[in-house]
Formats: sequence, structure tokens, C-alpha cells
Amino acid sequence: MAPTLIKQLAKHDIAYDIVHHSYSIFSMNTANASHIPGSQLVKSVILEDEDGYVMALIPADQHVKIKELNKLLDRSMGLATEYELSLLFSDCDLGAIPPIGEAYSMETVVDYNLDDCNDIYIEAGNHEELLHLSGSSFRTLMKNAHHANICSH
Repeated sequence: MAPTLIKQLAKHDIAYDIVHHSYSIFSMNTANASHIPGSQLVKSVILEDEDGYVMALIPADQHVKIKELNKLLDRSMGLATEYELSLLFSDCDLGAIPPIGEAYSMETVVDYNLDDCNDIYIEAGNHEELLHLSGSSFRTLMKNAHHANICSH
């Protein structure tokens, strides 16, 4: 697990279960390998512009609406590069970014679809583990984030 993630969960006294799965690099493959709905697995999409980075959190079975996000934040962002991601999340495997922007000092926007989930699964920083959190624990971690409609199928 990513050390930054472990510290953030401990800081907020968040309980979690570790869910082991076969090696997977795509969100929906991870959901399938873990036998969980894609709607409950949080996918992190990192966007950037000259003002910095933003972490958009959406269900794994959705796609981020970059135009809507730019309009919401009055910015002109595009996807961050793999090189940038490797620097920003140096304690994680590439593509296994924990959806806890605050832990990485990153502005975060959470899609409304995640707000009412009773169970949430998040990347642990590697390609073989997820963390299972209660919905209320996830909402505690996201209390300082923006919440908006930022994704679609």
C-alpha cells in the first residue's frame, strides 16, 4: 500500500478491509477481478493546466466530462501525462492512484454518483489490492472536496 495513503487513513481514523485481486491495470478489469460493481470502485483522473493539478473522482464504469469540470472550476485543463503522474504519485504503481487528493495536496472533485454509495472501493497504490471503505468513511475523507456532476457512461 502507498505510505501516503496509509498516513491519511490513520489521520482520519478510517477503518478499511484489504481486497486482494489478480494483477490488473484497468479499472473495470480490477472491479471484475474483485467481484465488485464498477459503480463502487473509485477511479482517479488527474487533470492539469498552468494553475496546477486536479483529481477528479468518478465511478470506474464512467468517463470524466472534462468540459464540465473545466466549466465548474473556470479552468482549461487536460489529462496529466504518465511522466507527471509518476512524479506526483511516486509511492504508487503507475495507474494505481489512490483517490485521496488531500493526501497528495491536490484539489479534488467528486462525482455525485459516489456520494450515496454504502460501500466504496479504492486503489491502494498497487495493481493487486483495493481498500474497502464504508460510504460514510469515504464521505469523511471527501468532506473538503468539491462535489459535482462530472461524469457520464
